[in-house]
Amino acid sequence: MSTRNGNYGAVAGKKIQTSHTLAYVLLAICLVYFLFPVWWLIVAATKSNAGLFSGAHGAMWFDNDLSLWSNIRQLTTYEGGIYWHWLANSFLYAIVGGIGATAISVMAGYGFAKFRFRGRNLYFNIVLGALMIPTTALVIPTFILMSQFGMTDTIWAVILPSLLSPFGTYLMRVYCMQSLPDEMMEAARVDGAGELRTFFQVSLPIMTPAITTVFLLSVVGCWNNFFLPSVVLSDTKLFPITVGLTQWQVKSNAGAGSEQVWNLITSGALVSVIPLILAFLFLQRYWVGGLTAGSVKA
Repeated sequence: MSTRNGNYGAVAGKKIQTSHTLAYVLLAICLVYFLFPVWWLIVAATKSNAGLFSGAHGAMWFDNDLSLWSNIRQLTTYEGGIYWHWLANSFLYAIVGGIGATAISVMAGYGFAKFRFRGRNLYFNIVLGALMIPTTALVIPTFILMSQFGMTDTIWAVILPSLLSPFGTYLMRVYCMQSLPDEMMEAARVDGAGELRTFFQVSLPIMTPAITTVFLLSVVGCWNNFFLPSVVLSDTKLFPITVGLTQWQVKSNAGAGSEQVWNLITSGALVSVIPLILAFLFLQRYWVGGLTAGSVKA
């Protein structure tokens, strides 16, 4: 019997080891798949126009002459340094839109989760329905609405639509229902705290992981926003970095009669992703879930 159990344990151990090996191989393939375009962007940003198309070591390795700093200096002077103006616009749209969308999502999700009022389920179902509508389908109605209020070709035409985040509201509601015990809020009310004090001093610190997640998703969404700004904006000085680099790409694709700035497009794209990487690295320490799990005895 002991021999049979030993053989069974050995077979089970080999199966577990094999499954772990397959999982590691799959993860390695996914890692290469996701890092492949990032590596190409890093390599391409260090090349000149000639190196991008006729480099000595191919598209996936550095050329003999590294032109990264030369490309960045050229970004500063090309078209009066409008690239950095586009980058500043992206910061403005992302920060204002991210903070606004997060604030609205936090308050709406908290209200849906912890307060009972007439029509709550209906309103929340409308929010869920908004998740099913592609954002690109709302661009033309948004443009018509903004034009009626005279807001087209202004920063508000980009910022105001970014303040609404149905997914952020849904995420905050789910998080508040699962991680924010009603007993803690009731204890704060018994101690004499009002609704605002309960929200800011009791609920808000517990909601930090979800708030950070919604903020990052909102910032990334605003930073990568392309279709809406390209429709509602016509002044090049108001373009975000996504629309601005696309304009350069269209210019470079125009043919031999047009100026080729592929090196500026690749180096500009590399610089534009650095703020998002820094944001993820800085805010990841706030992603600590389950802070209140088990804090209240059922």
